[in-house]
Amino acid sequence: MIPGEKTDNWFLFSRESYKELFSELDVLLRSLDRFFYLENLPLSKEDPTQRNFYSELAAVRDVIFRILGILEVIMPESRKNAYWFQKFTESKFFTSHSRDIYRETLYRQDSPEQGINVLYDSFINLKGIVTDLLRTGGISFLSYTNIGQLISKEIRGNIFFNPFRKDINPEFDTIQNPLISEIVRSIKEREVKKNISLLYLYLFRFLRYLRHVDIASQHSIALNTSLLILIMLRSEMSMLNIYMKNTGDSIKDTTLSFQLKSISYQFSMETKRVYLQELKEIMREKAPQQFRGKIENSYGILKNLIEQSIVQFAQFYKPDIQGKDIFFSFTTKLFQSMKLREDVFILHRFLTLLEEKADLKEEGSDIFTSIKTYMRYFENFTFKLLRSDDYDEFASFFNGIFSMKEYELNKILEKIHNFKIFLETTLRHIANRDELKDKPIAIDKAEELLKQYL
Repeated sequence: MIPGEKTDNWFLFSRESYKELFSELDVLLRSLDRFFYLENLPLSKEDPTQRNFYSELAAVRDVIFRILGILEVIMPESRKNAYWFQKFTESKFFTSHSRDIYRETLYRQDSPEQGINVLYDSFINLKGIVTDLLRTGGISFLSYTNIGQLISKEIRGNIFFNPFRKDINPEFDTIQNPLISEIVRSIKEREVKKNISLLYLYLFRFLRYLRHVDIASQHSIALNTSLLILIMLRSEMSMLNIYMKNTGDSIKDTTLSFQLKSISYQFSMETKRVYLQELKEIMREKAPQQFRGKIENSYGILKNLIEQSIVQFAQFYKPDIQGKDIFFSFTTKLFQSMKLREDVFILHRFLTLLEEKADLKEEGSDIFTSIKTYMRYFENFTFKLLRSDDYDEFASFFNGIFSMKEYELNKILEKIHNFKIFLETTLRHIANRDELKDKPIAIDKAEELLKQYL
């Protein structure tokens, strides 16, 4: 028996003890609902009625497992035992009249405790239905959307745990950073203050969502749960982007209006990069390591986008403020640009060595193996720093190299040469960034790093 279980209102104790789990529950319920909106899914343009939605429904099943796991932690043991005992007696001993009374009691939502009971019962039933459907091996578009409507109805019908009941939920949507709170309080014009407050609330809400993305685990439940959160963010960010554009058009301060539109443009570009490139058709990615890598890259891109936006708004009102003053692990644009330039430079040097040693069987083979190792690092850590316009070129070349064998090296020397030219152009573009003016690349350091991979 957990502490607080004997009291009539165990919910208050549970909510205080498991704040992060209640936050995650809110995020996952929202994510499940959004996952059945076709426009949110990173799919190709094929006819959805011809698609097998087995992988998507398998991801839904894993999130249902996670939701039930959360509910079983926040519910007292006695409540879970009572639920299962009553389910057993209902099936074995109840008359029709007894069942009516039991279900009337079960579905009553006159307290948060009852709201959790209803949620638990709903997801126990959904787990059984979804698990049985997956055994068929083929999930049609109609079946997928029908399941989505059932899940949405259960979520939105819950009086206490419907995440869409309030646009701003004071339990979760807060600005706890004192510097940001001070900036908002300092805004004099009432309408502008309201708009900036809402923007900050949404941006910090997005960071709360990302807090529940697990970028370390390779277990399917953790990976699929993280994927659904990222896909839910697509929907949320799309709505915020519209809000920023409309607010930018309505604000009289032209400088602030330009700032809003600039950040709105950044959101448009980076979300396209995540959902139309990084996560595109991720459900057809079978290798766990690659699946996790795409989740991690997407997480990094979106987290960086949100934090940079928060800092840019703050610097509009307080130019001397630094990203590290707001976020402990903030990565500046300067650091990101220097890191990207260094890694692209090393990649270019690797390809030059590969060209030079291609005719030397043993040395060429060793360099080919080393460059693959470096490219794996680049794919996992540097891809997120690329411009969206460059992403496809890098991805196509990397896929070609990873599919090649050492003895086929001479067949792709022309591709390597062409990609080197592309890298040289990329390096010139990076060098033209404002933050890199008068900051030449540390060639000695880059050469030392190159040696570590050889």
